[in-house]
Amino acid sequence: MKPIVAIVGRPNVGKSTLFNRIIGRRKAMVDDQPGVTRDRNYGNVNRFDVPFILIDTGGFEPETSDRLRQQMREQSQLAMEEADLIMFVMDGKDGLTPADREVADMLRRVEKPVFYVINKVDGDRQELGIGDFYGLGVENLFAISAEHNRGIGELMDEVVRALPQRGAAEEDEELTKIAVVGRPNVGKSSLVNRLLGFERVVANPTPGTTRDSVDTVFTCNRKRYKLIDTAGIRRKGKTTQKIEKYSVVDALRSIERADIVLIVLNAEEGVTEQDTKIAGYAYEAGRGCIFVVNKWDTLTKDNSTLGKFVEKIRMEFKYLPFAPILFVSALSGQRTGQIITEVDTVMAQYAKRVKTAELNKVFADAVAAHPPPIFQGKRIKLYYATQAATKPPTFVIFANRTEAIHFSYERFLANRLREAFGFTGTPIRLLFKGKER
Repeated sequence: MKPIVAIVGRPNVGKSTLFNRIIGRRKAMVDDQPGVTRDRNYGNVNRFDVPFILIDTGGFEPETSDRLRQQMREQSQLAMEEADLIMFVMDGKDGLTPADREVADMLRRVEKPVFYVINKVDGDRQELGIGDFYGLGVENLFAISAEHNRGIGELMDEVVRALPQRGAAEEDEELTKIAVVGRPNVGKSSLVNRLLGFERVVANPTPGTTRDSVDTVFTCNRKRYKLIDTAGIRRKGKTTQKIEKYSVVDALRSIERADIVLIVLNAEEGVTEQDTKIAGYAYEAGRGCIFVVNKWDTLTKDNSTLGKFVEKIRMEFKYLPFAPILFVSALSGQRTGQIITEVDTVMAQYAKRVKTAELNKVFADAVAAHPPPIFQGKRIKLYYATQAATKPPTFVIFANRTEAIHFSYERFLANRLREAFGFTGTPIRLLFKGKER
């Protein structure tokens, strides 16, 4: 699992600008109005020696009566609990405020690295005015300007050095690793218990009812599987303090270590924005995906109910048109027996390697049937393809002008490969590379 770094601080101190600067692109919304970032935003950072997950949070205000600000504070606290390292951002132009002091006092009790970052220090003149911040009496005090990229390099050097060095864990290659992810109260715990055949985790209709989770290895049809930390499983004591709308951090932890991801949806509530965010991360991580629509037995159905639900899933998850859809009831066991069968099918495709000769025949036929469009008056030439990796299937295509290949043509090639070789439930990665003379 990649380490997690959380950015916290008062509203409007530049947390989102710092987030965008670190991940190297504009992902978080930035605005001068305080409170633009109301929820947590996540990004994978692979630009440094140690890859990590970066969390941007809403503004943290120790004392507020406003319900929206209270929710933003709860989200920040959750991010701080889950993080391996915390960046506490303050505003160099405003100076040290009483709210900053309260947050700093709270962070002193946190048993993990905390970096105190003074933002909006755009030059030497502004740096002379930050003396108040030394009154915090803390180490790891950094003066930066996220907007102008001042001091970011020095900050990130120290952050990367402080991150836990997590080597690749030795996993049993014969195991199929399954992550069960989804929003609270979609029935993940009940589904886990049904798959295992005994009550492994506490299942309760109250969202967030949980206990500590441990990976569980089980055997089915003489094959071995590992169920990875199910998303949303938390200690009971924490659920009384706060119940988040959805737990993406838990989903990230599960997805990072899985081969196949079961994306659990609630048939009673339909598809929500939180569902699309969690599924989007599974797709970006390149994992095999299966939609599991739980509580299907609770609906009053007619001849069109199933078709409409499938259409809704395909519309909301356009980036996952290849993912199988199962309609089950974890409570009654209805059709849950199909899940492991589908996992086996997706896993076989996820780890599939195609022979180069067969690959290039399909590739040549696809290019001949639909050549790439002319770019700036010149024809794009695609020479040949080879499979570079599995899990997910990754193909390198050699061409003369890689920058001219439009994403729509890339999608066309991926669909042809999927049709020809039956890549069910798994993303396909295409990498275009210039052919050396």
